[in-house]
Amino acid sequence: GIADVALETGDKELLEVSRRLWENLTQTQMYVTGGLGPAHSNEGFTFGYDFPNESAYSETCASISLAFWAHRMFHLDQRGEYIDVMERAIYNGSLSGISYEGNEFFYVNPLASYPNIDPYSKWSGINTNKHYRRQEWYFCPCCPPNISRLIGSIGEYTYSQTDDRVYVHLYHDNTVSLDVSGQAVQIEQKTKYPWDENIAITVHPESPVTFDLAVRIPGWCRSFELSINGEKQSLQPENGYVVVSREWQSGDTVSLTLAMPVERVMPHREIRQDAGQIALQRGPLIYCLEECDNGPRLANIVIPDDSPLSSHFEADLFDGTTVITGEALRVEPDTDSPDLYLFKSKVDVKQEPFTVKAIPYYLWANREPGEMRVWVRSS
Repeated sequence: GIADVALETGDKELLEVSRRLWENLTQTQMYVTGGLGPAHSNEGFTFGYDFPNESAYSETCASISLAFWAHRMFHLDQRGEYIDVMERAIYNGSLSGISYEGNEFFYVNPLASYPNIDPYSKWSGINTNKHYRRQEWYFCPCCPPNISRLIGSIGEYTYSQTDDRVYVHLYHDNTVSLDVSGQAVQIEQKTKYPWDENIAITVHPESPVTFDLAVRIPGWCRSFELSINGEKQSLQPENGYVVVSREWQSGDTVSLTLAMPVERVMPHREIRQDAGQIALQRGPLIYCLEECDNGPRLANIVIPDDSPLSSHFEADLFDGTTVITGEALRVEPDTDSPDLYLFKSKVDVKQEPFTVKAIPYYLWANREPGEMRVWVRSS
């Protein structure tokens, strides 16, 4: 609301308040998934850098609201950092709120899940196996229609425009018709993003027209290539966007390649819950481990710093999904002792190598019940 009023009235004080709130939230209160709110007790915030994983509240509606707010903040400042957060919230903290089949929903979105612990959380959705699962409905059903609305209205967040500039925020197959500089212009995107790094944007003006096409270079992208009608360009981003200024002819195509290596994400030094751990990211997607791919006791898995990680597309997983695999270790005491606590000097530590597999976080809990974990031990 504050951002909307600031935009409509030009109130500079409200604008500064919006910026301060934004900085505080995104720099001290936001989960790596774009989730918000660690506490069930108040369905909200506690203090900065407090990010419990198993008990994260991270309501679906909160991530959706963050995406809405980010979109409004962009119209105040036209900076790509806002859309980076919008994309993070949509692809991770919001989409996790709906099942792959589209008929079950999460109210809250933890970043780790274990058998028998979730029933003790006020808003947990559990089945007879006592594993965290999406539910068909809730007593307070705000999240199911909200995520449905977001998906149905995604086109509203894909583009923005001024009189002589069109901003391209999000990448997905679509066609939009706009009035730009007094001319009817159709813009068409062809891409398999976020699985594939290639995007083709074709412009079809009713007649030749001059305007700026501002193409977003996400903050997570460290290298990119852009060409126009096959000719490579050397343009550099401005506030997160490459601006292509030209007279557009029907059929002119901007081809964009956004490098998507597998990234290890480290937590801020103040985040005590994730110290010594990493999260995996490729493109806009945060990944997680599930028990059905990696076996039980996910907390004992270690991904060494020098372990090569790679991504590949699995056509038969959720009708096509890019997964991350690599070399990891399962580190556990080499004993069957029933003792809860053991002297390390008397027990060998077993380091069992195996191939770890991670799937996009938003797709977790769509197969058989089991453990889940976003943050993984590193060495």
